[in-house]
Amino acid sequence: MDTAKNPALKEILSWAFHIALAVAIGLLIVNFVVQRTIVDGESMEPTLHNNDNLWVEKISPKLGRLKHGDIVTVDVEDKVGLERSPLIKRVVAVAGDSIEIKFGKVLLNGEELKEDYILGNTTIANDPQYAKLTVPEGFVYVMGDNRMNSIDSRIIGPVEIKDISGKAVFRFLPFNNAGPLWNK
Repeated sequence: MDTAKNPALKEILSWAFHIALAVAIGLLIVNFVVQRTIVDGESMEPTLHNNDNLWVEKISPKLGRLKHGDIVTVDVEDKVGLERSPLIKRVVAVAGDSIEIKFGKVLLNGEELKEDYILGNTTIANDPQYAKLTVPEGFVYVMGDNRMNSIDSRIIGPVEIKDISGKAVFRFLPFNNAGPLWNK
């Protein structure tokens, strides 16, 4: 059919093209740039709460641009034996850092880590092999803010950067707690 002679067909093809383009752009964004994640559990309280909705950007982990304090999503279903994934944790140490959990405190490179964000005032080393170590290249050490209720690097060890699917940047639900997460 000749679209020049059939303006209705031309209009339909134009709409189909634009819809397909929008879907393709949307898929690219969701798969490579940003995604929505829902907090499942209490391991990040008091910073994040069960059922909080987050926007997670996916570029920083791929570029290796994670820093102390970043809140990240971790895909380690095979290590924790749970079907809920991703886990949401805070980066406490990066490659080359020395981490030690001693007398209920976290020491980062020999200095006590100031952690205003944790629930409670003590941190327990769940597995002695992960209580004192130097984080290897290509890994980070993550912990939940609710240290008494968190599956994190104290149990599973340092996490490979490839297993970090994103960095939480914004909480959009519930509305009364909405806002950026880079200062939390």
